[in-house]
Amino acid sequence: MSAMAWPLKLVFRKSDGALYAEFDDGKSGSVSYKRLREQSPSAAVRGHGSGPPPPQAPVPDDISVLRADPVGRYALRIVFSDGHDSGLYNWDLIRKLTVGDEAVTA
Repeated sequence: MSAMAWPLKLVFRKSDGALYAEFDDGKSGSVSYKRLREQSPSAAVRGHGSGPPPPQAPVPDDISVLRADPVGRYALRIVFSDGHDSGLYNWDLIRKLTVGDEAVTA
């Protein structure tokens, strides 16, 4: 992928517990809310600097997304039912999680 793919459609499917995404290059896929939360780009999850990430409490299987707020034209801030709301999910990360190697195709 040479240029950043642009999301055409993002749907939070509460019944499936997953985020579904369609991109302008024709690719689409989904990621579970649990995996989305586990892969948060926040410093609380990833750590600060180059050291190892801090230990994390297990993410509940039934975690849900309460809301997602756009941040400019490049990312979402996702608020989860466990209170986690830090870290910005940019389009590249959403694409990686939905249609990349780690994705579950729709």
